[in-house]
Amino acid sequence: MKRGLSARRALEPIETASRDEICALQLGRLQWTVKHAYENVPHYRAKLDAVGVRPEDIRELSDISRLPFTTKEDLRQNYPFGMFAVPREQVSRIHASSGTTGKPTVVGYTKKDIDTWASLIARSIRAAGGEPGDIVHVAYGYGLFTGGLGAHYGAEKLGCTVIPMSGGQTERQVKLIQDFKPDIIMVTPSYMLALGDEFRRQGIDPRTSSLKIAMHGAEPWSEAMRAEIENTFDIDALDIYGLSEVLGPGVANECIESKDGPHLWEDHFYPEIIDPETGAVLPDGSHGELVLTSLTKEALPILRYRTRDLSCLRPGTARSMRRIDRINGRSDDMIIFHGVNVFPSQIEELILGDKRLSPHYVLELGRKGKLDTLDVVVEMREPPQVDPYVADITAKDLARHVKAMVGVSVGVRIAEPGGIERSIGKAKRVVDLRPKD
Repeated sequence: MKRGLSARRALEPIETASRDEICALQLGRLQWTVKHAYENVPHYRAKLDAVGVRPEDIRELSDISRLPFTTKEDLRQNYPFGMFAVPREQVSRIHASSGTTGKPTVVGYTKKDIDTWASLIARSIRAAGGEPGDIVHVAYGYGLFTGGLGAHYGAEKLGCTVIPMSGGQTERQVKLIQDFKPDIIMVTPSYMLALGDEFRRQGIDPRTSSLKIAMHGAEPWSEAMRAEIENTFDIDALDIYGLSEVLGPGVANECIESKDGPHLWEDHFYPEIIDPETGAVLPDGSHGELVLTSLTKEALPILRYRTRDLSCLRPGTARSMRRIDRINGRSDDMIIFHGVNVFPSQIEELILGDKRLSPHYVLELGRKGKLDTLDVVVEMREPPQVDPYVADITAKDLARHVKAMVGVSVGVRIAEPGGIERSIGKAKRVVDLRPKD
């Protein structure tokens, strides 16, 4: 890769702190957060009163399990500003989800919250190998989505030069990358692949670009996709994790020294892994749903937020703070097909393992008679005109591999190169075409 390990810089003391030091800091901040939420957010006061817990009952970290969970629905029920713990006049900025499945979830930030957020993004960029003076091309969406502005403020905090491109205008993205020669790009992994396609369409080898580091988040992506991106661009591709309800991007980030899963910035967030069905807390090393509690947020403290992201907590390596496994799916994105749990990431791994297929795909749920159907629609790589015989053999091979790995029979349709719509933000991997009963 173009930068590798040479960019490692002096770490903040907390990044090499002992486990005891981290836990002591977390306990003090957890106690403050619970008290802050209880005293200033009626929703939290009512929920804690209902389970008979008061702030002074939090005496050790394990007491966090006594607190009730927070869900996206809690935020929607308190739309727009009911979860704020400070007067609205002290809120410097508001972000919100798209609200495509209901009311948007609204989050607020005080001036201090924004500074904390920027500092964590700066830490994340440095962990990924970035340095002051680097040029950072931000292709995450701006506006109410937290990705663009979060990355922007953090890159500036580190001392980088920011290109606030946002998403879309793919042809222009490539031109500006060629002209401005950025070192780092911050973008969803699916759109990074679309940029690779555009480079080639313009007759440019993506491996000759100036880019050295890509920081990908906002959607699940696999190790196979990392390899695809790194081989396409001759680049280090690293995972940045976050979600707006907890802060935004910058909750965790991979370190370039190890690239073995994002280190979670535990001085600002307390992580748990739970059984998504029962809510029981699972020991480190167990796979389940990631639950996060903010430890320093002023405007919107969040207690035991159910992220729906499926992961695992592991010991730190390049940093003292624990790692989370790469998010391999979401409990609410899982497809239950003929009684079998199917995750898009499982099928993606098989697609990326077949050099005849491009990384662009979509899963279509349909219905034939009384039975649900699942079709994998995927593009061939090259040439532009697909040989029907080759396409048929490729489709049969993929269907056989899905059956062997996942245990269900699926249909496979081969699309022409460019036949699947490119996402400029989060890729939509599952389309439900079943009639509404």
